[in-house]
Amino acid sequence: MSQLHHDRLVDENEAVPHTVLTQRTGDAQASDTTPEEPRLTEVTDLADLTGQAEATARAGIEDVRPASAVPVVIGERRSRRRRIPAPARRPAVYLAAALVGASGLGLLAAGDRAVAEETDVVETSYVSVAEELGLDVGSQAAIPEPDAAARLGELTASRAAREAEQAAAAQAQAEADRLAAEAIAQAARPDAVLPVDGGRLTSGFGARWGRAHAGIDLAAPMRTPEKAAMDGVVLEAGPASGYGLAVFVQHGNGDVTVYGHMDEILVSAGQVVRAGDTIALLGNRGQSTGPHLHFEVRLGGLGGQKVDPVPYLRERGVHI
Repeated sequence: MSQLHHDRLVDENEAVPHTVLTQRTGDAQASDTTPEEPRLTEVTDLADLTGQAEATARAGIEDVRPASAVPVVIGERRSRRRRIPAPARRPAVYLAAALVGASGLGLLAAGDRAVAEETDVVETSYVSVAEELGLDVGSQAAIPEPDAAARLGELTASRAAREAEQAAAAQAQAEADRLAAEAIAQAARPDAVLPVDGGRLTSGFGARWGRAHAGIDLAAPMRTPEKAAMDGVVLEAGPASGYGLAVFVQHGNGDVTVYGHMDEILVSAGQVVRAGDTIALLGNRGQSTGPHLHFEVRLGGLGGQKVDPVPYLRERGVHI
């Protein structure tokens, strides 16, 4: 019987191919049960989560082992060793990356919640302010133009009234200031003054050249200002016999002072004068021998008793 099929002899030195099943550490094992899907948990502590991710990543890198020599047996002989690299722990790296990503998502979620909370606070504040002011933030209808014009008119009238009140108050204050200044000046003014500043007494009261001299003569340069001796009212002002030009002033106590021989009169009848006011300019008119002021005092009025002006003025603080 011929052999149709010849079996191929196997040399004992020839290597018989064998399939060596190796399994990397960390590879998934076949299982009949379906793995449960991972559930996302809420991140509460971002700092702790980031620390865990960093620690896991470092542990996965440190645990990567160097390639190990795995002996492979073929038949009866031991062949040369092949180096099969040990797999790195990729799951640890994947877990670290997942944790870092989760921390980023947690930061974004926290930022979104902060923005939302800030927006809510702003909106609540706006509503509370509007409510405090009594405004209706829901809808604001425009007012008619006539109403707006009326309100503007009221505003203008109110402003005009305020300005008028302010002007009146300012005017009243100015008047009060003026009166106060006058009162201060009045208090500072003397009751009586010398009719001619720097006048020199050249002739006294009494008999002179065989006749009565009813006043005193005060010599001074021409057109020296002559002043009212006391407060009073001008009774007469103009030409007078023997005086040339004369001014008669009646004072509060009824007495009258007389000023004669002036070159020019500066007041008129009925004018109110105060002690020290200029009433004329000194001259040499009438029965005069040189520029001087003839000054008289008549008690009780124009026709009153003529007295010596020197002691009269001295009693009022004026010394000649």
